[in-house]
Amino acid sequence: MRLSLFDRNLLNIKPLAERIHKLNISAISQMDLSSGKISKEVRIIAKRIIQAKKKGPAIILMAGAHVIRSDVQNYLIDLMKKGYISCMATNGAFMIHDFELALIGATCEDVALYIKKGQFGLWKETSQINDIINDAYLKDKNIGMGETIGRYIEESSFPYKSISILASAYRLQIPVTIHIGIGYDIIHEHPNCSGEATGALSYNDFLRFASVVSNLEGGVVMNFGSAVMGPEVFLKALSMARNVALKEKKNIENFSTLVCDLYPISDSKKEPSLEDPSYYFRPLKTMLIRASGRESFYICGRHSETIPSLWQAINLEEKE
Repeated sequence: MRLSLFDRNLLNIKPLAERIHKLNISAISQMDLSSGKISKEVRIIAKRIIQAKKKGPAIILMAGAHVIRSDVQNYLIDLMKKGYISCMATNGAFMIHDFELALIGATCEDVALYIKKGQFGLWKETSQINDIINDAYLKDKNIGMGETIGRYIEESSFPYKSISILASAYRLQIPVTIHIGIGYDIIHEHPNCSGEATGALSYNDFLRFASVVSNLEGGVVMNFGSAVMGPEVFLKALSMARNVALKEKKNIENFSTLVCDLYPISDSKKEPSLEDPSYYFRPLKTMLIRASGRESFYICGRHSETIPSLWQAINLEEKE
């Protein structure tokens, strides 16, 4: 017997003004060329990025939501402005944090507190994202989610939109692709969430991402803190891109891969055994080993350190 659907109209949705936030815009870091030591691996990737910018291959940065919670927006926006990121790929939570920061200058609710109250994610202003997605889908079936939200923030009167990565990318005409999983994000709880519109716009972004990956030969792909979305989306997009490239007697093999995360691994060049817990860490198995190009690097560290370090290395390399 078919189960009934949950009635979302029964939900108690409160304004963001009543929410306690764990992050506000005052914490966002200012760029600093003396931000710390630069590892050999970061220096190599910085050189590869500069080479790719000159020659035209893709420079892809994949990011989990904790990246935007690491206060590194200024660094990422500056890299985009200078042409050192040609595509960003991220998830729905990243988009939500970016939207909330632009709108009210704060984000990150206390999950432990609000899940006990049955209030986690149920905030009125954040659900505007659904309305924006739904409206865009009705007007243009081929538009992507990253472009939709970036354009809306850029054209809005949001007081903090200058710090929005999505708005900056839209302004600079750099694609940001949003790869969602239905039920992953708080906006999916709301009555105005359309699975049809949400799925369509995110799938359009996936196809755009696959198109960018088609230009990865000689380029760079980086993954900062995305344990599932980044590796899995990249794996499928790379397979599609290589499939077509082989038909055209081309290769997508000569690219550099960087993964930065907190998971400690002993060997980033060899696939672990099934008994080793690191076998199930997809950025290692998928991005650094199975789908890697000519060279791959792993750095264990916080995004608040690794992204400024990359920015610093690129800036220093520019001057040499």
